[in-house]
Amino acid sequence: MSGPLKGLEVIEMAGIGPGPLAGQLLADLGADVIVIDRAEAPADKTDVNRRGKRSVFLDLKSEEGRSTAQALINRAGIVIEGFRPGVMERLGLGPDNLDETVIFGRITGWGQDGPLSQSAGHDINYLGLTGALAAMGTIDNPPPPPLNLVADYGGGTMFLLLGILAAVFERQTSGKGQVVDAAMVDGVSAMMGLFHTFKARGAWSENRASNLLDGGAPFYRCYRTKDDLFMSVGPLEPQFFSLLLEKAGLPAEHGVDQNDPATWAERAELYAQAFASKTQAEWSGIFSGTDACVAPVLSMDDAVSHPHMAARQTLIEVNGVLQAAPAPRFSRSKPTGITTPKAMGGDTAAIRQELAEGSKAG
Repeated sequence: MSGPLKGLEVIEMAGIGPGPLAGQLLADLGADVIVIDRAEAPADKTDVNRRGKRSVFLDLKSEEGRSTAQALINRAGIVIEGFRPGVMERLGLGPDNLDETVIFGRITGWGQDGPLSQSAGHDINYLGLTGALAAMGTIDNPPPPPLNLVADYGGGTMFLLLGILAAVFERQTSGKGQVVDAAMVDGVSAMMGLFHTFKARGAWSENRASNLLDGGAPFYRCYRTKDDLFMSVGPLEPQFFSLLLEKAGLPAEHGVDQNDPATWAERAELYAQAFASKTQAEWSGIFSGTDACVAPVLSMDDAVSHPHMAARQTLIEVNGVLQAAPAPRFSRSKPTGITTPKAMGGDTAAIRQELAEGSKAG
């Protein structure tokens, strides 16, 4: 195992979604991530979020299981958990039950406190409270779920990782750990900074699909092609917009008042007619290598074979399972190849042996 995080050990309490992705990204970059599983199961090569991790099976309802979990967390110095507030405390694994050097990464939708902190929820619910979901989609339809990328993974996983690595840096000075409360409602709200700026400047309407970046502008949206596929169009800058007009055979004078919302609805219809006249492949050939900011909207299956994605090997197959290569990329401390997911509990004996040997050495 190598990479920029080689030497970092992390305990991940088994869960779903944002926590496992955080553990995967850390493992991708060389961290030794051990999942504490509460059941045993065969290896599942399709569970991409488990790649590169080790697994130990522990019965956390037993004293022995809890003491082993405590020992693992104290040894690692970092733990990730995504339970409702209070669950780890009831298991005897809360911050007060561990060494003061432990960094306690808590990932939830609502956060560790507040009126909703004990309520169930999912990505779409957390997103709904931030103002972000209300800004997505068209005015005539309910806001569409943007997969679970925005709250779970953008506002959740990425802010959890930022918090953990910031706490690791701070621990070098203080010698102490701390709780990282990564709430998705907080993370998504932090990502809304640009839109809060727009609103403060009077440049944002609450009407969906009427603004610059929400599909209101005819030069920032997707268009259907002749073969019922789509092209993404996004030339915000005038020099790029002029290339769109040229390559798509659209009126050059549209560049004069590009940002006038009064023109957008009529032009959107004209642009839609233009893009419907050719196939996705034809438009891709026309715009390839230009600065017009136009690209095909690809399926997951098609993305892997796109020349750019293929050249960078962004998507790879491991044992027949399509998945992303480790990201980001480093010039020196490059991660080694991907290790396929192991059986749940498959490393239990080896990890227990490590603890026993460490205890004897101590």
